[in-house]
Amino acid sequence: MTAHHDFETAERIRLRKKVLWRISPFVGLMYLVNYLDRTNLSFAAPEGMKADLGMTAAGFGLASGVFFLGYLLLEVPSNLALHRFGARRWLARILVSWGVVASAMAFVPNAPWLYALRLLLGMAEAGFVPGVLLYLTYWFPKKDRVRAMALFLVAIPLTSVVGAPVASALIQYGHDIVPGLSGWRFMILMTGVPAVVLGLVCWFCLTDKPADAKWLTSHEKAMLTTELEREQASGERTHRVRDALLRPKVWLLGLVYFGVLYGMYSIGFFLPTIIADFREQYGVRFSAMQVGLLTMIPYAVAAAGMILWSRHSDAKDEVVRHVAIPAAIGGLGIAGAMYAGGPVLAMAGITVGTTGILASMPPFWGMPTRLLTGAAAAGGIALVNSLGNVSGFVGPYLTGWLSDLTGSQRGGLWIVLVFLFLSAIISILVFRNRFGGLPQEQETPEEKEKVK
Repeated sequence: MTAHHDFETAERIRLRKKVLWRISPFVGLMYLVNYLDRTNLSFAAPEGMKADLGMTAAGFGLASGVFFLGYLLLEVPSNLALHRFGARRWLARILVSWGVVASAMAFVPNAPWLYALRLLLGMAEAGFVPGVLLYLTYWFPKKDRVRAMALFLVAIPLTSVVGAPVASALIQYGHDIVPGLSGWRFMILMTGVPAVVLGLVCWFCLTDKPADAKWLTSHEKAMLTTELEREQASGERTHRVRDALLRPKVWLLGLVYFGVLYGMYSIGFFLPTIIADFREQYGVRFSAMQVGLLTMIPYAVAAAGMILWSRHSDAKDEVVRHVAIPAAIGGLGIAGAMYAGGPVLAMAGITVGTTGILASMPPFWGMPTRLLTGAAAAGGIALVNSLGNVSGFVGPYLTGWLSDLTGSQRGGLWIVLVFLFLSAIISILVFRNRFGGLPQEQETPEEKEKVK
């Protein structure tokens, strides 16, 4: 029996690795391009965009955040369409459409045109992130899911590790490569092209579900499909979309995610500007390339932190504390950065804050994907992501408005601290008995009834 058990375990480990490395790197690459296209304004703003388009800090915050109005409008319908038509077709459509719109922003003549195309970009991208998160539930049992989601979400910090120097180089060396385009415009044009290419690759290479995978053996297909179906049958009973959208715990998960993303977007959009402001605060000045390289530091550490923390979450089969602890640490890091006495200590605080914020994200997505299945998962995951991404509009705009009002970044960063602590508190108070180390299929009927 032991030998048979060891064989099954070894066989399952090989299958898990095979699926993990086939699926996660590709969807992670798609997200890297996605996140760069939604945040490339942060690199363009201090390098001529704000001056060329006559934008204030609040106007830049509006340009950053208006993306999310279009994004939120179509998020739930887009995810339901993916569930119906399949990930391969729908994700390919999303990638190509957002790539075309992203590149078109290079030619905006003024701020209103930028606002309009950012709104359209959000509509084009709607459903991508929750769609991929839903797609991962078709391939990974819950015991492997946080790690798989980390390999997808790690594209967020890698966008700054890889994307920051690339974007900075395109700005610095891209003047007039295309006649009439300044460096920041050339950067925006070029960062939209990979999305179109990946959309075409997605159409031909992505596999919708294990049963369709020609790269799995018949035995591997059966083993993976059986495990996923067993979990689905023994877990959450809410399958209807309407029930998921009206369920209070789904809305509370959205509030938790709002706090986490508020911190992520506020830091993400304004970090290059914060570093550029070191000139006034500490008497140091950096070139565009140096700002890009310094922006890499917090995100390189955060990328490693996300992977290690998600592995710990999977090993413990626990997600709630793995959300609350790094969210709280992230808030403390941001607080430390606000009152640092020099650029080194400020960068240390920003690094701790960024790592905490991003490390909480993969375990967070272990919560709604354990709560919902089927079409309810499609609608519920999209709703949670939509509620969280409201912060993508509120965060940059409020941060920019407070910066204009106070002449300092501190006011906006205090709001980040408040929302991160709020996320940690709600996670512990509401969900500590729902997503602990006890596997879902072992919960008693009384426990399931108690948490509804």
